[in-house]
Amino acid sequence: MQPPRRATLTRRVRELLASLRLRLVWWFVVVMALTTLASVVLARQVLVQGIDARIDAELAQEIEEVRRLADGNDPETGEPFGTRVDRIFDVFLDRNVPSSHEVLLTFIDAAPHRASPGLPFETEDGEHLGALVSDLAAPDRGRLATGAGTLDYLAVPFLVDGSTVGVFVVGIFRDLRGREVDAATLAAAAVGLIMLIIGSALAIRLADRVLRPVRLVTRTARSISETDLSQRIPVRGYDEISDLAATFNDMLDRLESAFATQRRLVDDAGHELRTPITIIGGHLELIGEEPDDVRRTVHLVRNELDRMSRLVDDLLTLARSERPDFLRPEPNDLADLTRQIADKARGLGERAWEIEGSGAGLVMVDAQRLTQAILQLAENAVRHTSPGGSIAIGTAVADGTLRIWVRDDGAGIAADDLDRIFDRFYRGRGRRRSDGSGLGLSIVQAIAEGHGGRVEVISRPNDGATFTIVLPARAAPRSADLEVTPTP
Repeated sequence: MQPPRRATLTRRVRELLASLRLRLVWWFVVVMALTTLASVVLARQVLVQGIDARIDAELAQEIEEVRRLADGNDPETGEPFGTRVDRIFDVFLDRNVPSSHEVLLTFIDAAPHRASPGLPFETEDGEHLGALVSDLAAPDRGRLATGAGTLDYLAVPFLVDGSTVGVFVVGIFRDLRGREVDAATLAAAAVGLIMLIIGSALAIRLADRVLRPVRLVTRTARSISETDLSQRIPVRGYDEISDLAATFNDMLDRLESAFATQRRLVDDAGHELRTPITIIGGHLELIGEEPDDVRRTVHLVRNELDRMSRLVDDLLTLARSERPDFLRPEPNDLADLTRQIADKARGLGERAWEIEGSGAGLVMVDAQRLTQAILQLAENAVRHTSPGGSIAIGTAVADGTLRIWVRDDGAGIAADDLDRIFDRFYRGRGRRRSDGSGLGLSIVQAIAEGHGGRVEVISRPNDGATFTIVLPARAAPRSADLEVTPTP
C-alpha cells in the first residue's frame, strides 16, 4: 500500500499528464516544433542546392574577366598583349583581389607562375593542383580535396599555335562558401526557437483562457449540493465556451426547479398528511368493542383515507405539471368542449347552471386537463354557493385569445385573500371553509400556465366571483368569424 503522500503525488502527476491543458499545449508545441524544423531543413536544402549554381557563376565570371583582359591592351605599353601570357596573368592578379573563399593560380610552361596572396592550402596541395592542370588543352572543371577543404576549380589553358603556354585557374573552397549556409541555417534555427518559445507561452496562456470556463464548470459542479443550487457560471462572449456555460446554467436552473418542486412536494405532503394520520391513529387506539363504536371509527377512518387519497392525487398532479409531457394539446371544437364541460359540471350540485357563452372554432388545448381545471373551478363555486345559487360557465375566442370562465353569485373573496388564493394549501377567509386540500386553485393555475396562459379573478365580498382562464388560441378557427354565441 502506498503512503498517503506518495499516492497523492502519483494522483496529481496522473491528473497533470491527463489534463486537457497539457495535451493542447503539447500538441501545439510538437506541431510548431516540427514545422520550425521542417522550415529550417528546407531552407538549408535550398541554400545548399544554390551553392553549386553560385560557384559556377563566380568561376565563370573570373574566367570571363581574364578573357576580356587578354583581348585588350597592356596598360603600360598600350599594345595588345599578344602571346605574353605572363603579362596577362600579372596585370590580372594586380588588379583583382579574390574573396576569402576564392584563390587564383597561374601556370606558365607547366610551372607555377603567380598566385593570389595568402593561399589557404599547403604547397603540396598547390603542386598537386598544378600537376592536374599544367598540360591542359581545353577548359577543365574539377574538384580537389585539400587540407583547407574541398576546392571547386575551373582551369582555362592559353594556347599558342595549338600548344599550351599557360593555364589560368580560379578556385572556390566549397566548405568556406558553405559557412554562409551554416550561418543562415543557425540564424533561421535561432529565430524558429525563439518563435517556438513565444508560441508555447502564448499557447499556455490561450489554453488557460479557453479552459477557464471549463474549470469554472467543474468547480461549480463540485460545490453544488442538494441544498444549494444557486451558483451560476458567468457567461461572457458568444463562443462555444460561452454556449457551454449558458447550457450548464440552464441545466442548473432546471435542477434547482426540480429540487425545489421535490422539496415543496415533500414538505406539503408531510404537513397535510400529518393531521389525518394522527386522527386515524388516535381513533384506532381508542376504538372500543361496541359495534356502533367500531362502525363510527371505520367510517371516520375511511373519510380520512379518502381525503388523504385526494391529497396525494392533487400533489402528484402538481408534481407532473413540472414535466414537459404534462399536457398533450390536440385540436378541439370549442363549442363541443364547452357543452361537455357544462354537462359534467351539472352533476356537482343542485345549482342554477348556465352556459353564458360558447366560442366557435378549433382550439389547440389538452381537453382532459382543461376540463379538470374548469370542473375544479365549478366545484369551488358549488362549495361557496347555496343550493339554488347561480353558476355560469362560458367560453369565447377573440384576438387570438381563448377565455374560459366560471362565475358564481356566492359570498365572494376578501380583498386580502386575492393575492394568495393560488398558493398551495391556502384556504381563504372570505369564502366558506371546506374540507378540500387547498390545492385545487394551484392545479388550475398549473394547467393554465402549461398552456402558456394565466388565471384571472374578479370578486367582491358578498357579490360572487369570476375565475377566467386566459389562453392563447393556437389553432386555426373552423370559420373566418370567431364569435361568442349567447345561449338562451
